[in-house]
Amino acid sequence: MKILVTGGAGFIGSAVVRQAIAAGHSVVNLDALTYSACLENVASVADSPNYAFVQADLRDRAALDKVFAEHTPEAVMHLAAESHVDRSIDGPGDFIETNILGTYNLLEATRSFWVAKDKPESFRFHHISTDEVFGSLGPTGQFTETTPYDPRSPYSASKASSDHLVRAWHHTYGLPIVLTNCSNNYGPYHFPEKLIPVIILNALAGKPLPIYGDGSNIRDWLYVEDHADALLTVLAKGRNGECYNIGGENEKTNLELVKTLCAVLDDKRSKNEGSYADQITFVADRPGHDARYAIDPTRMQTELGWRPSVTVEEGLEKTVDWYLNNADWWQPLLGRAGVGERLGTKA
Repeated sequence: MKILVTGGAGFIGSAVVRQAIAAGHSVVNLDALTYSACLENVASVADSPNYAFVQADLRDRAALDKVFAEHTPEAVMHLAAESHVDRSIDGPGDFIETNILGTYNLLEATRSFWVAKDKPESFRFHHISTDEVFGSLGPTGQFTETTPYDPRSPYSASKASSDHLVRAWHHTYGLPIVLTNCSNNYGPYHFPEKLIPVIILNALAGKPLPIYGDGSNIRDWLYVEDHADALLTVLAKGRNGECYNIGGENEKTNLELVKTLCAVLDDKRSKNEGSYADQITFVADRPGHDARYAIDPTRMQTELGWRPSVTVEEGLEKTVDWYLNNADWWQPLLGRAGVGERLGTKA
């Protein structure tokens, strides 16, 4: 299958590209190469005859039409998005333009191409979204595919909007789609502004390990390579028009997560004195910080036979190993705009 992957130089997108190539698919990687993108993420497959890269922006409809005409994909996996909640608080405009208007442009370019090809039933537009569109949970319960949307940040609101557009293009125009909502991802090639790489790199540098509020916010953690496997499974087996929630079944408070990371680091690269946990610092909470996310992955398990392959403890150990062994990847990124700064305080 020839797959057009948007955002394939990003964190999750690059994992999809690497796994798709390994599985024998042809991949066209479309990426605007914004601040969080790294072509090094796909260097391992860049020389494959089944791989092509196109630098293009979702806001440029003419460029999208050209990509479809030249590469004639059999499926689209749409991962390109502005995704950092803190940046969305400080500058929501980029999230509206990329996540909403960009998705609209991609849907229209896809629809035009699909119609010109006589509407093949096998074609799929796979939209990759987030559990944050569902809002915040209390101490019990889980998000299901029928949970009402209740986004709380500019980021999640923009992703919810894009989800609605995808469903509308399916119901109005008949475009074949599948839609997935995932829990928090982590793993190799995670851009160093998100919680887990921040904790690892700050720990190694002897800096404070910042935790918002009292650290009681709960997330369900999903190893990125498990997520990529799930996404390719949905593309191959998911029912047209259906949505699937993808979770890691690994709930932890932020404080528990950071303490687990510190214990792994203590074991793998111990300090001269004390524990990395001594560097934990509580900071002012993020505005509108959702209390808890948790995914019910029953549909993925019963309908598609997919489950995550690693526990969060196993995944965190693999992630720490990767960062310890790949300083040449993350060190240059520390100088990019906003990295290492506290963002999301303008509210």
